[in-house]
Amino acid sequence: MSLESKQFLTELTGLFQKCRMLGSVYITLKKYDGRTKPIPKKGSVEGFEPSDNKCLLRAIDGKKKMSTVVNSKEMAYSNLLRANMDGLRRGTKRPAQDLP
Repeated sequence: MSLESKQFLTELTGLFQKCRMLGSVYITLKKYDGRTKPIPKKGSVEGFEPSDNKCLLRAIDGKKKMSTVVNSKEMAYSNLLRANMDGLRRGTKRPAQDLP
């Protein structure tokens, strides 16, 4: 379901709070040029100007899916993601292989 940016922020905050103790939230960030249909293989689309840098932001917790289009200059999303990324696991260091 596609939401407006303010509504998406409140829903995402609630999703993080719900999944804090048990569960996971998957975030996908993708460049978005404003098109709703794919580009045809033959020929080109005339008169289409891509909008300024926008991103498609999706959040999924296994049951609930939501998305929004974000302007690249909005900082509220990055601050929210930084504040809620405390449950990430640190990777284990592998020993260096001895080369012959």
